[in-house]
Amino acid sequence: MQNKEVYDELVAKFEKMYGAKPEIVAYAPGRIEVLGNHTDYNEGYVFSAAIDKGTFFAVSASADTSCELTAGDFMETAKFDIASVAPAKEMTWQNYVTGTFNWLFDGEPAKAGKGWKGMFLGNIPLGAGLSSSAALEMCTALALAKLYGIEKDRTTLAKIGQKAEHTFAGCPCGLLDQASSMYGKAGALVKSDFRSNTFETVDMGPGVAFMMVKSNAKHALVDGAYASRRQACEDAARYFAGVLRKPVTHLRDVTMAEWVLYRGGLSETTAKRAVHPIGEDERVLQGAALLEKGDLKAFGALMYDSHESSRNWFENSCEELDAIVDAAKAIPEVYGARLSGGGFGGSCCLLVDPAAAEKIAAQITKEYKAKFGDEPVCSVISPSDGAHLV
Repeated sequence: MQNKEVYDELVAKFEKMYGAKPEIVAYAPGRIEVLGNHTDYNEGYVFSAAIDKGTFFAVSASADTSCELTAGDFMETAKFDIASVAPAKEMTWQNYVTGTFNWLFDGEPAKAGKGWKGMFLGNIPLGAGLSSSAALEMCTALALAKLYGIEKDRTTLAKIGQKAEHTFAGCPCGLLDQASSMYGKAGALVKSDFRSNTFETVDMGPGVAFMMVKSNAKHALVDGAYASRRQACEDAARYFAGVLRKPVTHLRDVTMAEWVLYRGGLSETTAKRAVHPIGEDERVLQGAALLEKGDLKAFGALMYDSHESSRNWFENSCEELDAIVDAAKAIPEVYGARLSGGGFGGSCCLLVDPAAAEKIAAQITKEYKAKFGDEPVCSVISPSDGAHLV
């Protein structure tokens, strides 16, 4: 079992608190984004992977309609009744769980009939852009669906987690994080198509791993940077719908050649924002063909191209992330590197030879420290299996 030490700690804490082992335990991993940046809301393609760190959720039925939820790391407990499930203003960590419970019952959790006692514990580093929140939603969804005998497919459970995040946690995320956690497979990438919401796995082959390098640059989405870029993509899609002789609803429908021919009708900034997801979609499709051939170095080159597009066109990188990617380019055992997730801070994802992991981490840390005075956090990550009942 992956992360067995976390599972053992959770079960021991649950038993100590409630006097018996949990009836059900589910596990869900975090995720990394590998290729395809800001493409989800443009109905495009993404390559991601479930990682080898995750969250366990343990649960048993209660005798009445009361619920208890404990965060197993700092042993803080929230209590509520199934008839009064609502977004919490305090101990807001509970919203990922209570929102998932709420939408499992289509917004009427009182229909559950009985409550539950739950506890969760994980080992996903917080603030590294590895989607600890989606992992919590997905293990909650699996465990509570099992407890109540609810049968839903994995995509439906992913959408329930996404809805919990929108309505209870207040974060308007795409479906990437939840789907990656659900559909992950050891040694493989998840290829997502956000027009059809279909997900497949593509094997990476042996002898390769990822390294997440967490910068100390804080995510700075608060000043509307994310919203302004999304708006620019929507504006560009409307423009292309008017000039191209074919149906266009999102930038997914526009090719790079069409962007080159017709970009003159867009403002300089909107044109720059639009070319990033257009190029990313093409890179994901190219990457799928390269993985079929086993050409990891060429796949890695696409990751470098992706970062340059983020740096120059979408402008969602920052000095710290650029420094990590530039340092990676000088190391032969790094095949590719790019920012991961929304950007404006957070982490970089590197495609590496795992045998050289210590050398890579030491070199990047040395250069980063020389430039910024502090050290990034480097961790090797293997693509792993998705969410499941334990």
